[in-house]
Amino acid sequence: MLQFHNQLTKKVDQFTPLKEGEITLYTCGPTVYSTPTVGNWASYVHWDTLVRTLRTHKYDVKRVMNITDVGHLVSDGDEGEDKLEKGARREGKTAWEVAEYYMQDFLNGMDALNLIPPTHTPRATEFIEEQLNLIRILKEKGYTYQISDGIYYDTAKFPTYDTFAGLDLDAQKAGARVEFNPEKRSASDFALWKFTPAGQVRDMEWETPADLLEQTSTATAMGFPGWHLECSAMALNLLGDTIDIHTGGIDHIPVHHTNEIAQSEAATGQRFANYWLHTNHLKVNGTKISKSLGNGYTLQDLEKLGFDPLDLRMAILQGHYRSEGNFTIEGLEAAHNRRLNWRNSAALRHQMHDTIEKNSVENSKLTVRFEAARRELVEALANDLNTPEALAVVDALFKEIVTLPLEELYDAGFLQFLETADELLGLELLSSTPDISDEQKMRLVQRLRAREEKDFATSDEIRDELLSDGIAVRDTPSGTVWEYVA
Repeated sequence: MLQFHNQLTKKVDQFTPLKEGEITLYTCGPTVYSTPTVGNWASYVHWDTLVRTLRTHKYDVKRVMNITDVGHLVSDGDEGEDKLEKGARREGKTAWEVAEYYMQDFLNGMDALNLIPPTHTPRATEFIEEQLNLIRILKEKGYTYQISDGIYYDTAKFPTYDTFAGLDLDAQKAGARVEFNPEKRSASDFALWKFTPAGQVRDMEWETPADLLEQTSTATAMGFPGWHLECSAMALNLLGDTIDIHTGGIDHIPVHHTNEIAQSEAATGQRFANYWLHTNHLKVNGTKISKSLGNGYTLQDLEKLGFDPLDLRMAILQGHYRSEGNFTIEGLEAAHNRRLNWRNSAALRHQMHDTIEKNSVENSKLTVRFEAARRELVEALANDLNTPEALAVVDALFKEIVTLPLEELYDAGFLQFLETADELLGLELLSSTPDISDEQKMRLVQRLRAREEKDFATSDEIRDELLSDGIAVRDTPSGTVWEYVA
């Protein structure tokens, strides 16, 4: 049974899909104006774990993750500069060039972290007509009004606007946000379409259709979509009026996701999503990630420090997606060591001896233990994506098997467990643990003979040669075991 904490109900709900065997899933994707930090990647790793968990439960997952390449302003409100325009000015490029560069950077990072590609990764600029049509529907239904800087959604027309996030709209009315735009009817109203300011020309702008403008407007108005509008238009067009699951960060709850619900449900008359899952913040050294503090580590930064992207994946999985995380280099080092221990445990499959008769293997206690661990791993993630518990399951099994003589291990059962662990956790235990070469195996045999003959000088020499190849040798009561150094 799958269960997730649902922001819609504010509790852990048993998961029931709209259609048996199929899942529609929308993930708020990146705004491609700069290189993602560890804080950004934390969410995507957790949502990748969600996809893997759903697939393990035999669901066909149709997932959309947008690429925001226009319209995301620097504030949560409707003030400030578009982040793409800001990035273009910073780098001396066009907004289109900035979007293309950082989109590819993000996709490369997804690949490095072994994230499953979504079914669709649409760019906001590819869905301008769909966004304009959504505004058209909302205008026809009486949800919009126009002021000097754009077309806005009238939240007073949507009675349950404050329900999803538990907003205090009266407090918002008294807040400082109102003073930024006194033309708005309510502090919570948000822009569906922003007009290009008079006298300015943007890299990314489109003509506002005449039928979307108030009758009093006669001049051609150039503009661009609001950030919230983009997600609704892409989700509705690619996944349907109601989707199974919508994911994002907790910072999306009070504004972005609340606005998505309001405009989507006003347009369709249907519930927008049945389950809303949100990741908590990831801090760095106990502090919020901030460019001014220079603590926004990127994958490139970590690789320069000698870490593999999968070390970061391990570090992220060590925390629950709903718990506030804290990234440190020391913690990443611990995650690297944990992954190295796992890889060395996985490498034992190359060193097992096929000496157990098949008819006795099926009834062996170890076979039962492998299957039990596999089930525990699946169940941990089915329980609201409990990745810390899932990792503990793997730790416990590996702790047991590394103490066993190699001839007692059952290769098929162990391999099945590793396959399930890779399917669910994405740490590439199998592909990152190749067997050693035939020449290195021969050197191990020569070392064993040297030890038997008490020729410890030769034994040590061979050990050092293997160590220079990145292979460490560990002598146990039941034989010699080789391990990766890094």
